[in-house]
Amino acid sequence: MIGTLFSTPRDEPNHLLPAIGSAVVLALALPVFVISGWPLSGWGIAVVLWIGIHALDQVLARARRKTGSLAASGVQAFALFFKSIGLLVVLFATLAADRNVGLAAAVTYALAYTFELGLSLVFYFGAERQGGAAR
Repeated sequence: MIGTLFSTPRDEPNHLLPAIGSAVVLALALPVFVISGWPLSGWGIAVVLWIGIHALDQVLARARRKTGSLAASGVQAFALFFKSIGLLVVLFATLAADRNVGLAAAVTYALAYTFELGLSLVFYFGAERQGGAAR
């Protein structure tokens, strides 16, 4: 059962609902920051990073549709590397400048990312297999 779960091809699910879910996590984090007195700049940095990553994803999704499959794979690999390194550079620079702000930004972004990843996995594995209904 486990072997077929991971080896069964499925269509790529829509990214809109997981992105909305992570946006809700970020929105719910704002009152927590305000009530608890945590640095709002940490929340703001996490939101700016989230918006930037999703904007880059949209640009790259358009570029992938316009290219062939081999070129699309290269674009996707470069994008994943670029997003990861860019995100880490910003978070580490923020952490070096102000530990509390950097920690707040990293934890907030990590919560939103984890929620989005979880929703994406639920939608992917909950989808029907390619070429037929799920068993």
